[in-house]
Amino acid sequence: MAALGLTVAGLVAIEEPSKASAKEPSKGKGKPKKGRGGGFANGCRLQKPQQFLTRRSFVKKRIMDGAKHAKALRWLAGHYGHADDEVTRAMSPKSAISQAKSVTFMGLPISVHAKIAPALACVEKAIKKACTSPSSRYTPRAVGGFRGANTYRGAEVSNHLFGIAIDIDPDRNPCCGCVDPWPNHPFCRNKSGDIYKRTALPKCWVTELERYGFDWLGKDELEDTMHFEFLGDPDAITK
Repeated sequence: MAALGLTVAGLVAIEEPSKASAKEPSKGKGKPKKGRGGGFANGCRLQKPQQFLTRRSFVKKRIMDGAKHAKALRWLAGHYGHADDEVTRAMSPKSAISQAKSVTFMGLPISVHAKIAPALACVEKAIKKACTSPSSRYTPRAVGGFRGANTYRGAEVSNHLFGIAIDIDPDRNPCCGCVDPWPNHPFCRNKSGDIYKRTALPKCWVTELERYGFDWLGKDELEDTMHFEFLGDPDAITK
């Protein structure tokens, strides 16, 4: 989509996207390696999302810091390929979509970037082991991964275009900070300070995804509770 509006001293005004409970987490084994996150569990490295890649680091109160966003895009394009747009094509000759891999997550088919497929498989193992209490059990009915069109209006690039983002049950896990009709979802009307009151996802699921490098946009100002994106180091997932 075309970039929009106001650019002032590197800050860009953006529009939000129009998008179509827990047991103690299992502990990983192995010694952490400096700069690469923690040890290993279920075959994958435990690592945190890289802060500079999180949406919260370059978008605040609907204002985007263009320089910080560009830094994140360069890193993503360098590791995953371009997102089939003019900006990221100049950063990488290979497309991200050409590296798509069809896998299953919790029994449902999904297409993601081949580099993050191992992390998603490890997350599934972790969830099945850790999220067994009545309050943390959850059966997804629909998941989404790679996307061919940008869902952000403006200069921001969705991580779905890189194949590193997944959505889980949009009907049950709304994006309360997105455009209509999302704010009218019954969950979004709950103004509690607890984001878990605005999603059907159990906290245990969020915890396990985060342990393997996924960032949850439920904690972003968008309160996009369906959306997770892998922001760890894809080259360190299994080694």
